[in-house]
Amino acid sequence: MPVVRDLRVLLRLRNFRRLLVVRLLSQGADGVYQIALAAYVVFSPEKQTSATAIASAMAILLLPYSLVGPFAGVLLDRWRRRQVFLYGNLVRALMASATAVLIVSDVPDWLFYVSALCVTAVNRFVLAGLSAALPRVVDPERLVIANSLSPTAGTLAATAGGGLAFVVRLAVADSDAAVVLLGAGLYLCGALASLRMAPELLGPDRELVQPRLSTALTGTARDLAAAVHHLAAPERRQAAWALGTMSLMRFCYGALLVMVLMLCRYTLTSDPEDGLALLGLALGFSGAGFFAAAVVTPWAAGRYGPARWIVICAAAAAVLEPALGLPFATAPMLVAAFVLGLITQGAKIATDTIVQSSVDDGFRGRIFSVYDVLFNVAFVGAAGVAALMLPPDGRSAPLVVTVAVVYGMVGALFHVKQGPSARSSSPP
Repeated sequence: MPVVRDLRVLLRLRNFRRLLVVRLLSQGADGVYQIALAAYVVFSPEKQTSATAIASAMAILLLPYSLVGPFAGVLLDRWRRRQVFLYGNLVRALMASATAVLIVSDVPDWLFYVSALCVTAVNRFVLAGLSAALPRVVDPERLVIANSLSPTAGTLAATAGGGLAFVVRLAVADSDAAVVLLGAGLYLCGALASLRMAPELLGPDRELVQPRLSTALTGTARDLAAAVHHLAAPERRQAAWALGTMSLMRFCYGALLVMVLMLCRYTLTSDPEDGLALLGLALGFSGAGFFAAAVVTPWAAGRYGPARWIVICAAAAAVLEPALGLPFATAPMLVAAFVLGLITQGAKIATDTIVQSSVDDGFRGRIFSVYDVLFNVAFVGAAGVAALMLPPDGRSAPLVVTVAVVYGMVGALFHVKQGPSARSSSPP
């Protein structure tokens, strides 16, 4: 099986293995933490959740990083990325423990959100750093394979973490706080795992490193302008369009996620615990789609090129999403979760490869942080649109059709804007 052979080749690289372990532990902890938050905010029996409440929670947790994200990129291009993984995971372990205390305490909701906000803030550094560091542990010829397997393995780890959270909550302890503490333990393990790599291994180059925070932040505006100028250069324009296309596909995914949350909470089941279990099943199907993307994308990107593969993914979503979404039934929803998992992850793998192959190492941290900011803004914007369109039971044919139209438009636009030479070129 090609994916198994590729994985064996990559796993022979010692530093790739070590970076992968950090990713798996970090994103596994993310999965545990996110399911605990969803269970507490959406599926608590005492809470009457609405689409507006879900959108508000997403805005509180994600929008501030439209401001933090660019600063994260500047720092990632100056701080040693190994140290970001070490201290970032230690801080997340501490703040996740604080979240657990707040869940069992009688405190205002805003304190809970502030604690969760701190955990997700550090997450911006860690995820962008993992993407920026990957080219330092694999050679250029294996970069597309590494982009297929490493982020997908991280997504599967997050899915497995979510499954572990369900097991702990439903079988071991009916407590969201206990699940959050499990996530804190995994964050701590991620920090310890990063110590197996040398501090200078993951870059950036020594001449770019500025340990003092004040020194690193002084030139933020200038450095960000340079990063945008770097991305806007003609030879990197395809990467810029890929980022825009992927952000709009993220918008579609966010709108559908809010709809699925409402369907699981109020329509497809009548009991909050059953709804939480159904959400877990849907996430499992989506995780299977992510794995399928890791298998299919290296072949597809090799045959069609990463850019054309993004177009194919968007076109497939435009056709399949309404066909599976409009019945508003459990079985089609689970199939849609698998299909959209495959399509979304497949497009992301191709986008990551285009960006990593197009930008210089000294700009990768900043550009991947901007990438992350675009994801957040698109996701929160999607939640806001869904809140306006969704009825209380989550059934909205106009939302399903709108998402399908967006998928079709972004696929067609990217196909046109990448240009004939890019469409016929081989993958990087």
